[in-house]
Amino acid sequence: MYVIYAILAFSSLIIVHELGHFILAKLNGVKVIEFSIGMGPKLFSINKNDTKYSLGILPIGGYVQMSGEDDEDEEGSLQRKKPIQKILVMLAGVFMNVVMAIAIFAAITNHFGYTSSRINAVIPNSPAMESGLKPGDIIKKVNGQKVVATIDVTSEILMSDGKSVNLLVNRNGKDVDLNVKPTLDNQTNSYAIGIEFTRVTNPTIGESIKQGANESLSVIKQTYKSLKMLVTGRGSVKKDVGGPVTIIRMTGEAARMGIWTLLNLTAFLSINLAVINALPLPALDGGRCLIYLFEMITRIKVPTKFENVLNAIGFILLMIVMVLVTIKDILFPINL
Repeated sequence: MYVIYAILAFSSLIIVHELGHFILAKLNGVKVIEFSIGMGPKLFSINKNDTKYSLGILPIGGYVQMSGEDDEDEEGSLQRKKPIQKILVMLAGVFMNVVMAIAIFAAITNHFGYTSSRINAVIPNSPAMESGLKPGDIIKKVNGQKVVATIDVTSEILMSDGKSVNLLVNRNGKDVDLNVKPTLDNQTNSYAIGIEFTRVTNPTIGESIKQGANESLSVIKQTYKSLKMLVTGRGSVKKDVGGPVTIIRMTGEAARMGIWTLLNLTAFLSINLAVINALPLPALDGGRCLIYLFEMITRIKVPTKFENVLNAIGFILLMIVMVLVTIKDILFPINL
């Protein structure tokens, strides 16, 4: 059952993503041939307003088939729309995944509360105390980056490898610049500085939504930072990269821990899906947007055949990467 919960949670990310494409396609007059929830043989389908709505037997995501994705012969096809309209349709999936994450994080915040960037307590004889941090300090920046959620601070500390971390704190209305060197906690096997953040209980709906947006923004920044580390060689593919097998394992473990843990991971994965799809690579939404942006700036229509070939090559490369990552997941699983 936990595996089923994991599959359903991940499928919801894809369905929401495709729903974004569907809504913006309809709003921009693009003919949608089919909108399917689930894959494989159809349990049932209905036709309404020139669109086939289907329910597949396999609960693994869904898809939207739009007219003009591969050609431009038909009236109302995607390829006949203005570049800005095509960009909006392509980015709608990314937008919906971000909105989904904000909504989930906001719900979790409203239920459990959240931690602010104000320090509530400093552990005696800890690196934080030695650096001069005090209760009441509000951490504004970490290593020069603005803090919008406490995850910004904790992630920098965790990835510090014991190197000094720069903190800009507000103390009684004045900015104070401090450096603190994290130490390895033998119990958790992770780096820490010895502080406790102030917890906000019973937040309002507005505060919950704001915190949900802040947490989503922080996860977006951390995801891009992780990708940069992989590209520059600072990260480890063997230790830090996981594919479908790892995702199912993670969501299965989260499901065992309860619905709120599963929802938190779902929001995190939703942001990751949005970031990956926004990358300007062929076959991804970001890659297609790059082509349409070129058309908008130069007013030169990129031949549909060229776009299809480019996307086909990109898709093949993505599938090769997916297979390699899946093999890596099996041979070198990540310790959860």
